Amino acid sequence: MLQVKLNPGEQIDILKNSEYKIIQDKKKFMFGIDAYLLADFAEIRNNELVADFGTGTGIIPLLLAKSRAEKIFALELKKESASMAERSIHLNNLSEKIKIIHGDIKNAATIFGKSSLNVVISNPPYLKISTGKLNPSDFKNIARHEVFCTLEDLFCSVSNVLKSHGRFYMIHRPERIDEIFKYSEKSNLQIKRLQFIHPFVYKEPTMVLVEARKNANSGVKILNPLVMYSKPSIYSDAICEIYKRL
Repeated sequence: MLQVKLNPGEQIDILKNSEYKIIQDKKKFMFGIDAYLLADFAEIRNNELVADFGTGTGIIPLLLAKSRAEKIFALELKKESASMAERSIHLNNLSEKIKIIHGDIKNAATIFGKSSLNVVISNPPYLKISTGKLNPSDFKNIARHEVFCTLEDLFCSVSNVLKSHGRFYMIHRPERIDEIFKYSEKSNLQIKRLQFIHPFVYKEPTMVLVEARKNANSGVKILNPLVMYSKPSIYSDAICEIYKRL
């Protein structure tokens, strides 16, 4: 096994149903099930150029490492998170397939070039900065709140880097679906698929998966709801299948 240096507080975790390993720090933001849901929802075709915007410690590129993509770029603003992601890629001997880039989503067109990518994926911060003062150096604040990149910023940058008919995959909160449609239309990204995620059959959705395409015709397909749990702490068959596929 390849060796990497761990900083104080870091640990190596093995991904569920996978031989891949990831470096994380419990005191910083750690990935959740939403990363698996998004990676499974994204459709990657032969020899495509793919980018994950706001990759954190690189979970989505690792989950997509066995896909048919030609190259997966992973863009991350926080230097410490980018370092963990880079070392995870080295640990798994995936440097030929995945490239970690330390940079700002808002500068994506400069980093990648305009109309250069086939697919962009993002698990962005879900919450607006509306009340209270947030510490911009706090990893959890940055992961959960739009401290450095708003939803509008994200759609604008994605549109700039996608080729015509390129695809954008995102997971977000249902209560912001009106903004998602607003900024997608403003950025010439047509929403094509939506899938709402419910914790239980009888509960309202807490997340929504979104596919948008650049310069596409109108028309939205609403997929069957995805239910996470059959009983408390027991994943549904659909969620178990997602873990198996990845």
